[in-house]
Amino acid sequence: MDHLLRNIKLLIAYDGTEFSGWQRQKHCRTIQGEIEACINRITQEKISLHGAGRTDAGVHAEEMTAHFKTSRAIPAEDFFRSFNSMLPGAIRILAASEVDDNFHARYSAVGKHYRYTIFTGKIQPPSRRLYSLHIRDDLNLLTVRKCLQQLEGTHDFSSFENSGSRNREDTSGRGAVRTIFQASLSRTDNDLLMFDFTGDGFLRNMVRNMVGSLLDSGRERLSPDTLGKILRSKDRTLASPTAPPHGLSLIKVLY
Repeated sequence: MDHLLRNIKLLIAYDGTEFSGWQRQKHCRTIQGEIEACINRITQEKISLHGAGRTDAGVHAEEMTAHFKTSRAIPAEDFFRSFNSMLPGAIRILAASEVDDNFHARYSAVGKHYRYTIFTGKIQPPSRRLYSLHIRDDLNLLTVRKCLQQLEGTHDFSSFENSGSRNREDTSGRGAVRTIFQASLSRTDNDLLMFDFTGDGFLRNMVRNMVGSLLDSGRERLSPDTLGKILRSKDRTLASPTAPPHGLSLIKVLY
């Protein structure tokens, strides 16, 4: 019975290179599918794992949050150890804990933090090729930062939304309106540029679509005023192409 079910929260890190995204698929390897297989093997129950969101093929996560419910009296620490002994090395459970029955990885979340990483050096180290986009162009970072200011705040982000972003589960009634709390750009001394976006939610490919336009602003193909007009137009065809997935990581889900 439902009142006997225990709610187990997982913090998950993964390298998305070898997987077809988070969401379970019949004929492809996915993060959700791999973890669910472990859960079902351990509990001998047919259990669904609920994630805080969905990442696309090739996208990584430093800390995805998920939860599942089980009637088994297995300690959370045992789940933690068992999962990490069974899962492929590209997926790791960082923590497992029993939480209140009302906790939901997706609906309890108040925000997410994403990072998109770009390598700007002449020769990209092989160790970075799967985790950062290599850009050889000399970018105008002042223009990029002015464009980032256009994206902060509450807007209708239809211009940066790919189809399929909102589905039957979306009962919020807010459409494509989201709030970006912070959008920033930082540079390290080892040729890395990092775009960081923290917001109350993100549409499908929204971060990658914004990065595509931001990179074009750095190439001086569009101005901050133009980016603002693109945002207000609610027309995806006016924005730049989507940036590749491998530079994107989900850093943290906020509760």
